[in-house]
Amino acid sequence: MLYFSRLKAAAILGACLLGALLCLPNFWPAPNAWMPWRQIHLGLDLRGGSYLLMQVDMAAVAKEKLGSTVDQVRQDFRRTNIGYTRLSADQAGNRVLVQLLDPGQRAAAISALSDLLTPSNGPATLPDFDASGDGTNLILTLSQPALAARASAAVTQSIEIVRRRIDSTGIVDPQIARQGQDRIMVQLPGISDPQRIKTLLGETAHMTFHLVDESVDANAGGPVPIGDAFLPLQENPAKKVAIQQSVMVDGANLTNAQAGQDPQNGGWVVNIEFDSLGARQFSDVTSANVGHPFAIVLDNEVISDPVIREAITGGRAQISGSANAQAATDLALLLRAGALPAPLTVIEEQSVGPELGADSIRAGAYSLAVGFVLVIFFMAAFYGLFGWFANIALIANLIMMMGILSLIGATLTLPGMAGILLTLGMAVDANILINERVREEVRNGRTPLAALEAGYKRAYGTIIDSNVTALLAHVMLFIFGSGPVRGFAVTITVGIITTLFTATVLARLLTSRWYIARRPAALPV
Repeated sequence: MLYFSRLKAAAILGACLLGALLCLPNFWPAPNAWMPWRQIHLGLDLRGGSYLLMQVDMAAVAKEKLGSTVDQVRQDFRRTNIGYTRLSADQAGNRVLVQLLDPGQRAAAISALSDLLTPSNGPATLPDFDASGDGTNLILTLSQPALAARASAAVTQSIEIVRRRIDSTGIVDPQIARQGQDRIMVQLPGISDPQRIKTLLGETAHMTFHLVDESVDANAGGPVPIGDAFLPLQENPAKKVAIQQSVMVDGANLTNAQAGQDPQNGGWVVNIEFDSLGARQFSDVTSANVGHPFAIVLDNEVISDPVIREAITGGRAQISGSANAQAATDLALLLRAGALPAPLTVIEEQSVGPELGADSIRAGAYSLAVGFVLVIFFMAAFYGLFGWFANIALIANLIMMMGILSLIGATLTLPGMAGILLTLGMAVDANILINERVREEVRNGRTPLAALEAGYKRAYGTIIDSNVTALLAHVMLFIFGSGPVRGFAVTITVGIITTLFTATVLARLLTSRWYIARRPAALPV
């Protein structure tokens, strides 16, 4: 039990040395940018920052689905020559209403809408819409399972878009997680004024390109022609532009967007690039409409409506109208990250000042230091030399735990610091258990070597059992928890692993080397 080969002893000491090397980056900044320098990151409660809780607008999700269904019904009926009137979306009832001109075409109409009325993902799923009504009335009701599936997908997609937008701003260690059915939690360490982030996340950033209806004056106060829309200019909301509702090119086909300056007038612009489909569509529409204005629409506002001077065939274009460099940079960032499937509303906002974070760090460091010193004093006072072996194992445990947390890039919060202190207590328990077992064997009259062998052997099973059960409990806590709870679970899980190593392996190695060197007649425990 106390025999260690040279190779095994070297491996144990090498593991301790590796833990110390991994822990070092927490005390110095990276000497070179290319060097891997992984550190433990401080959470919002320690570093200060902002907390945002946002809610996805589910009504907008349903509205967008109903709107796209109205377009699809119109296209299907035109394709199959089915006469209809009063095609509209009833958002309150989550349904689409349409009246057929000929009731005899009802069966043909339902057949034309087969894509909407049959499961879209195989026979096991339900269709998106249910058809009802009689005579000339046809009602397509959005099913609840389809709406729930679309809402869930919208939240998942929104989380990814939010992550891209925040990452593009250069914020370090943002925490983004789903909460409940329709909410997204965002923690921004080090950000005391989240206004710019709120502005970025508040933009849906759905960009489309439309032809302008030059036959209509949108500012004359007349009715909106069928197929058109009057949208305000972004730089002057009082002025409106009549655009054709048909989308000529969708912003989803953008592959890149970068802010820059126009070499001709020095103004700030956004240079955009399309994928192959977008480039072909952009080339077709600009080739066929030279001399006509072309509106660029972002979230139902016209950014600009420049006149097409020549066909643009290279898949690259330029959006002018940005007021300054910041506006152009933010617009490029939004376009690169992609459009949100639905608007986000901030329903809760909290800011933690850096002073409060500093106080939390100071209080946590004091509690950790005082607790550590008291534990070392206790072990040395009650177990003498064996207590100092336990103390060395305890220090190695703390260093290795910090090293592993640095390696995985963990975020340390106040619950995480509590987890470190709790781990140290558990590590002390393991060493106390070993020393008490050795004492019992000495009292029973065993020789020093036999007492050490029996003490470690009897304590070993108990330590493994208790730590493994605790490890399983905290793994479950990590899987089903969120936020600081998961941080606490990570700290404890790592601490249990290092505790098992230092208490049952490193402390035993130290005891073994001491016994071989001294061959004592009695154990000082």
